[in-house]
Amino acid sequence: MIICPPALAARSASLVRPFLALVAMALAACSPEAEGSATVPAPQPAHAELARTSHGIVHVRAQDFRGLGYGIAYAYAEDNLCMFADSLLTVRGERSQFFGPDAHATKRVKDEYGAASDFIDLKNEDSDFFFKGYLDPAELAAGYAAASIESRDFLEGYAAGYNRYLKDRAGHYPAACNNMPWVRPITAQDMYLVLAEKALHASGEVFAAEIVAGAVEAGKAVTPVAVTSIAHDQDFMQVRLDELTSGKLGSNALALGKEITANGRGVLLGNPHYPWTSTDRFYQAHLTVPGRYDAMGVILGGIPLVVIGFNRDVAWTHTVTTAVHFTTFRLQLDPADPTHTTYLIDGKPMKMTSRTVKVDSLQPDGTRTSRSKTFYFSKQGVVLVKPAAGLGWTSTSVTVLADPNRNNTRLLDQWIGIGTARNVHELKAALDRTVGLPWVNTIATDRFGETLYADASVVPRVGTDKFASDCLLVPQLLTFDGARSACGWGKDPGGIDGIFAPQNAPWMIRTDYVANSNDSYWLTNARALLAGPAPLGFSPLYGKTGIEQKLRTRIGFRQLEEELRKHKPLGLEDVQRLAFANRVHAAELVLPQLLTACKDSRERTVQAACKALSAWDRRAELASRGAVLFREFWNSASAIPGKWAVPFDPADPVNTPSGLASQVMPAMLGALKQAAQKLQGLGIPLDAPLGQYQEDTRNGARVAVHGAIGDIDGSYNSIHMASQLDASGYHNIAWGTSYVQAVTFDEDGPVARAMLVYGQSVDPQSPWYADQVPLFSQKQWPSLPFTEAAIRHDPRYSVQVLND
Repeated sequence: MIICPPALAARSASLVRPFLALVAMALAACSPEAEGSATVPAPQPAHAELARTSHGIVHVRAQDFRGLGYGIAYAYAEDNLCMFADSLLTVRGERSQFFGPDAHATKRVKDEYGAASDFIDLKNEDSDFFFKGYLDPAELAAGYAAASIESRDFLEGYAAGYNRYLKDRAGHYPAACNNMPWVRPITAQDMYLVLAEKALHASGEVFAAEIVAGAVEAGKAVTPVAVTSIAHDQDFMQVRLDELTSGKLGSNALALGKEITANGRGVLLGNPHYPWTSTDRFYQAHLTVPGRYDAMGVILGGIPLVVIGFNRDVAWTHTVTTAVHFTTFRLQLDPADPTHTTYLIDGKPMKMTSRTVKVDSLQPDGTRTSRSKTFYFSKQGVVLVKPAAGLGWTSTSVTVLADPNRNNTRLLDQWIGIGTARNVHELKAALDRTVGLPWVNTIATDRFGETLYADASVVPRVGTDKFASDCLLVPQLLTFDGARSACGWGKDPGGIDGIFAPQNAPWMIRTDYVANSNDSYWLTNARALLAGPAPLGFSPLYGKTGIEQKLRTRIGFRQLEEELRKHKPLGLEDVQRLAFANRVHAAELVLPQLLTACKDSRERTVQAACKALSAWDRRAELASRGAVLFREFWNSASAIPGKWAVPFDPADPVNTPSGLASQVMPAMLGALKQAAQKLQGLGIPLDAPLGQYQEDTRNGARVAVHGAIGDIDGSYNSIHMASQLDASGYHNIAWGTSYVQAVTFDEDGPVARAMLVYGQSVDPQSPWYADQVPLFSQKQWPSLPFTEAAIRHDPRYSVQVLND
């Protein structure tokens, strides 16, 4: 699919040079000798103005997208070189070559960087095989050859800018990677791999171990293995998907419209809860090509355009969607083929394709050994094997993972379209046109006071009717019949093969509000539940409706509706306050009954615990006394079955279920006693202030941090600590509130306040390594300079001009 914005049509002649270069790259990548590298023509000159303002925020200004990529790459390398160079080894499939086959990706230790991903955790050799076998550089290059010239220029410029930094600072890199052989120049092809990895977070990477298990040692024949008829682990797919939004990632998003805002314009709160290490860290940037693109916010490490942010007219954010971005297909193997690599569709034999890759591994004695594996693909997807789930390569069948994000090369064009929209209608049109978002919802508002919610992510075109048919063979594994073409993915008119067109996906435009905290589209506005088109609704792949919502979702809507009931129009300060209100909603729901039951207890420990909880403000503020005790209690008590007195009501998902049922009181008091005993054993007072026992330490400086877990306890401000509770508390944030922005508009443009909590840099020697954690601790929101005049008047303004 060629994505060519109308404004670029006149430049069609200029497509020739980059198109030929990319075709040459694709052909070079097809040969075994070229695996992991590519011959590219000499880069064209690039020019960029690179400015910095307070907290190291980067402002790149260039006359074209090549210069824009050049400037942002140079700046990103200044702040995050070691992390990015290490992460490049992952997508290149070269971790074993430098760190050995059995180690895992680099984790953060104290003040060092981390490159390990929250989405994939394999030993290096398996990780290398996955990325080399699953990603095909030739296919990616062909995809980018069909993309816009702007996205290709941007990536070429990015590689050139990164390489320029390596040359300028050779021998003077940060201590963690100075003079390391794995810090090397890159090509645009490497950036294709970086972007491809990001697209796989909710699909291929989730099942990387099973994909590697489906590969065969090179030169060996497929050996069919019988699978027991009793599959014990068919729920593993759903378990892993649940971990994405509750065990690993989350986000809050709130967009207010003109009906409820004080200025009659839109107001946006964006609060992604993302990892604090690896290239899934955000990075504050303002990127400008005069007259074409002017967006500020954050890039997502290896996605170097603004992915969450604002321009002069529109502000937007994303949340991880509940939509499923894959299915599986069971193939019927052709009994006439003794190699077991021919399958039947409508009775017609089709040969699998294969991809053989080699991984070099460093041995303890300093030598290197090599292994090769062959990955097999049907037209639907890659073979995966997990016998415990009933997924085996037998003599009669095999299952493949069908992943529409495996070759999604539309990411950059999608965020260019978002970043250049002038209102939410244009933003929605950009989503409909490109369909490039891999696994996120979009929540936006504009200066005209309209709001947008849309799940325009890449979702397989499998309608509700197909789920109700005999095409669905194993519901828990989303396994459809791969032997019948009628059971394959469909196509919407004017859409991309196999993917839902966003106009047929969940979305709404309103003038009051839309919001999302990682539950499904169903509860986007508490006053207008989104059920989908009659009679069947949206595809089940988009998520469940009519079910109990997470406590973080519920407190988000509840605190907003409480503000609206005061009949007070809301402004920027109000959404800032809501973001860090730190109410612990579980406590609000259960403490009234629990504290009443405490009066009948004769246990001294229980009485002491209840006394502490009765005096607690039911928040997760630094000064909140009792928050530590409640967290340890509720981490256990939340799993007690049948705990709610008021059951869930689909007509009132914000306020139900609630209250503790009388029959669970003994179990609840038992859990409270155990939590109190744990704190006493550690020497922690039951009414200890949270700020004394929850911190993030940088360069030896301890900073107390507020917030609680989120989905379990109902804190809107969600943080997940890297350690369990010990005698000195919870230590260092692993993931959670990361970048948080509040944006509205006036006559001159955007009015934005934001912080990147963990800071711009992973280098402990950088001034931007720890400077924003105290801002978070103190709830101080810096104003962001957007206009050229505001940038130049910033007290920390500096500028350099880069000429290639």
